[in-house]
Amino acid sequence: MTGATGSDGVKSVRRALELLQLLGQQQEEGLGVSALARRAGLAVSTTHRLLTTLEAQGFAQCDPDTASWSVGRAAFAVGAAYGRRHSFTGPALPFLRRLRDQTHETANLGILDRDRLVTISQVESREIVRAIAPPGGQAPIFCSGMGKALLATWPDAEITALVARVGLPPMTPRSLVTTEAVLTDMARVRQRGYALDDEEHVPGLRCVAAVVWAPSAEPACAISISGLAARLTRDRLDQAGQQVREAARQLTERLGGVAPPGALGEPKPD
Repeated sequence: MTGATGSDGVKSVRRALELLQLLGQQQEEGLGVSALARRAGLAVSTTHRLLTTLEAQGFAQCDPDTASWSVGRAAFAVGAAYGRRHSFTGPALPFLRRLRDQTHETANLGILDRDRLVTISQVESREIVRAIAPPGGQAPIFCSGMGKALLATWPDAEITALVARVGLPPMTPRSLVTTEAVLTDMARVRQRGYALDDEEHVPGLRCVAAVVWAPSAEPACAISISGLAARLTRDRLDQAGQQVREAARQLTERLGGVAPPGALGEPKPD
């Protein structure tokens, strides 16, 4: 009986966290109970019970005028604590804004976490139609521009081992699906100094990214722009790559970071 109760408790926690993730994906307006229940695949009564529990702990809040739910202050506090752990998020914002203004595309900051690329900060494009993967969103490393930029700092043997561990499930017809294709792409990234997601994660979207270095000469994070392929056209890619690379260099300098000689387009020692 105790085991069953424990199992039910774990299930409730998982469901509550799924609801919290759904709430966190909303840019402005909240969601009603019915919409949340539908997206989570839960009964409305179960969804309402979990939401009120989250509300009691400050992780969710309900607008009495619209009956819509959104994340609460406690969720923000937890997210802020994560951001403080990665102390480059604050210093990165001016560079993200400048990159957004230069390119007119959404600028992003990301890190590797458990074999996934996680977007931790973002400055949205002012264009009416724009590419948005909200902070906290995850993507497979091999289909992500920022993931590739960070991965290119690894030795080929470690990249090959990662492929063997996580596989290469295709997200689009343009996704890399063989180890040979991945290693060839990594060689290109190292040569030109920036990485490219060429509609490999989402059809119709491109991302250009570069690595940001820590004072230890280890990769700290990646910076990128993402936009519609119709606007971020192939003839813009190299210019955009140089702009992103320069933003990454400036952020590296701001953080007191050091790029190893010969790393990702850096001059090699004589």
